[in-house]
Amino acid sequence: MMIDRQPAVAGRFYPADPTTLRRQVDALLAAVAPAAQTHPKALIAPHAGYPYSGPIAAAAYAQLAPIAARIRRVVLLGPAHRLPFRGIAYPTAERLLTPLGAVALDQAALDDLADLPQVEPLDAAFDGEHCLEVQLPFLQTLLSDFRIVPLIVGAVAPDVVAQVLERLWGGGETLIVVSSDLSHYLDYTSAQRADRATTSAIEQLAPEALHHDGACGATPVAGLLLAARGHGLSVRTLDLRNSGDTAGPRDQVVGYGAYAIF
Repeated sequence: MMIDRQPAVAGRFYPADPTTLRRQVDALLAAVAPAAQTHPKALIAPHAGYPYSGPIAAAAYAQLAPIAARIRRVVLLGPAHRLPFRGIAYPTAERLLTPLGAVALDQAALDDLADLPQVEPLDAAFDGEHCLEVQLPFLQTLLSDFRIVPLIVGAVAPDVVAQVLERLWGGGETLIVVSSDLSHYLDYTSAQRADRATTSAIEQLAPEALHHDGACGATPVAGLLLAARGHGLSVRTLDLRNSGDTAGPRDQVVGYGAYAIF
């Protein structure tokens, strides 16, 4: 019998009903202008509730249309919101569930990380955690046959994340997704200014210019930028907005950015 991990935020961050969820994800993707014929190696996408960050996340995932058929593995990283810990955690479950079905873990890929002391099984890091789960319905909608390597990043240096990514880099069959929001709870104008600065650092592949007050996923994003810089890749900003633009007031907002790395 397969060991499954139940969804933690279905019905809160996104619809629990599969039909409603599928319709919402389809509508979010359909609202994005058709992507250029590009082949991203990695995406950075936000992870708030779909009414808030769903349109921005869709701008990232729409880039996959030209290459969806070839993607067989998604390395999915995000920051620890609920459990402080050192290292990088993965779950002991064999599948992660959403209302759209089950996504199997790539156990062979996790075995490839077994000698890295910073990577360990830690189910508690996934309890109630939303940052990876909210990405799955987009992937389930766009990809047909894929496995995931879900990693929650705790207190580690960015070069540790980059080392893990190098192990899992693969070829065209492997997509990397980093889940991160940007600034939190600034007023609208201040958030725009802060998020532009973070975006500039991302576009310039400058991980040393990232800070946790500018992106909750600063560590996994910085690790990705280090790896991308080593591979000679470049970044394109696809969308940059905040909750004041989508579904909330403007006195305290959360910033969201969508980026593709080619």
